[in-house]
Amino acid sequence: MPERGLLIVLSGPSGVGKGTVRKAIFESPESNFEYSISMTTRPMRPGEVDGVDYYFRSKKDFEEMIKNGEMLEYAEYVGNYYGTPLKYVNQTLDRGKDVFLEIEVQGAMQVREKVPEGVFIFLTPPDLSELKHRITGRGTDAPEVIDERMKVARHEIEMMATYDYAVVNDKVADAVEKIQDIIRSEHCRVDRVIGKYLKMIEEL
Repeated sequence: MPERGLLIVLSGPSGVGKGTVRKAIFESPESNFEYSISMTTRPMRPGEVDGVDYYFRSKKDFEEMIKNGEMLEYAEYVGNYYGTPLKYVNQTLDRGKDVFLEIEVQGAMQVREKVPEGVFIFLTPPDLSELKHRITGRGTDAPEVIDERMKVARHEIEMMATYDYAVVNDKVADAVEKIQDIIRSEHCRVDRVIGKYLKMIEEL
């Protein structure tokens, strides 16, 4: 049976560039993990594809999955649900593959409770004015939604203390390199590998 994979959780405030960094990581030649696509009830944005960017579902369907215990985590954010289907994550980890989650901060806290051995990385903006500029620059949100996102972002940044690592997303390439270094280091942690070697000793 293969060694169970590593669960890597990337989150941070809305507009910090989680999706951009995640895509750059997966385009890297050394990328060797599975991306767990999140599910959401928010409307699809121009250019997005169901089953690629998100699984887009109705609020009724999403709430049924919550009721049936089919979500690893979920959160309601600015009037919409976001979450991670549980079955796919468990099956992939059991196959020995690392799973990469890009999720909201509320959801990351639920995963921390259920999978404390995961690697939790908080992606931060260089500063709040840059964060507001990025959110405004999308051109997809009304002014009142932008104000709400900034209010939530301030609270989420305060929650950084509950993560294992913080990476500033100033330049995407630099953020990607730091996250890759973190993952390589985590695979070398003694508490993750010692069980395999103790088993070898017993079999001698």
